[in-house]
Formats: sequence, structure tokens, C-alpha cells
Amino acid sequence: MEVIALGALEFSSIAVGMLALDEMIKIAPIRIIEARTMCPGKYLVVFSGEVASVEYSFNKGYETGKDLIVDSLFLPMIHPDALLAIGRIIPCSEWDAIGIIETLSVVSGIEAADRAAKVGGVKIIEIRLAIGFGGKSYVKLLGSLDAVQAAMEAGTAKARAKNLLCMATLIPQPHSETKPFFMQ
Repeated sequence: MEVIALGALEFSSIAVGMLALDEMIKIAPIRIIEARTMCPGKYLVVFSGEVASVEYSFNKGYETGKDLIVDSLFLPMIHPDALLAIGRIIPCSEWDAIGIIETLSVVSGIEAADRAAKVGGVKIIEIRLAIGFGGKSYVKLLGSLDAVQAAMEAGTAKARAKNLLCMATLIPQPHSETKPFFMQ
């Protein structure tokens, strides 16, 4: 079974982010999940692949960005649910409790989702990458009330420690009319 690793680098400079992207692709075979500018004038690179390749590319990107890195993440074993939810909505039928983790960086949002998924008992249904909301990211998760509470606690710990947690909200027994708005 192939172990999938994930790397993510968020740069405060668009030019340096683009340079790092090129250097990261040249050093090892990686799959670019997302590489683009985002508000407010930052550059994001999210990539996956085999552990060694992601590690080489991550180190090269980090070395290139140095003091211009806003946030970074190297996950040698990302949870599959977190990987699937990056930038997309995953359908889910369980609707007991909703958790929303809002972070001040995209990288912290991905990290929060991975940690929440690894606690278990929840479905990560989306990791929204910053588009038009000031460089923030948010994670949506669903599950039983107890599972969502535990996942939220685990998911917010690192972002809180890095001072990149904006807000975490838990909605027990959401009204059925909430679902269409939550799933968009």
C-alpha cells in the first residue's frame, strides 16, 4: 500500500511562491493539488506524493521561502478523508452535529482537518481553501456530537498553539434547512 504524504507551503510573497513551486517540482516527482495566489497577496502550494518526494520538495520550498513563509505543513501520512476534502465538498448522510474550524491560514486548516479525522468518528466534508476571504481557511466536519467535540478539540489544538485559530463552532442537532447551505 502506497503511503501518501502531503506538503503545504503558504508564502507572503507571490514571486517567491512561484519560484519555490518551480524548484519543488524540479527536485522530486510530486502531484500539485493547488498552486495559486490568494488574498491578501499570498501564494499557496499544496502537493502530495510518496513520502520521500514530498519531503524533498517541502524542504526545497521551505529553503526557498525562508522568512517569507506564513505557514507550512509536512504530513508523512495524511488521513485519506482530509486529502479528499481539500478544495471540494464530500457528500455525507450523517447529520447529528456540525463542526466548523476557521483558521487564519490555509495550511492550518488542512492540518486541523487531518488531526480531526485521525481522532475518528467524523467525516471531513470540506477543507475550503482561501478564496476571497482574507487568506482564511475553514474545515467542515460531521458526525455524532461526542465525535465532533473530540475531533474539534484535536483539530484546533495546533492552530491555537500557532496563534492561527480564528474560530471553532459546534452545532448540535442542526435544523434540516441548514443542510443545503452547509453543503455549498
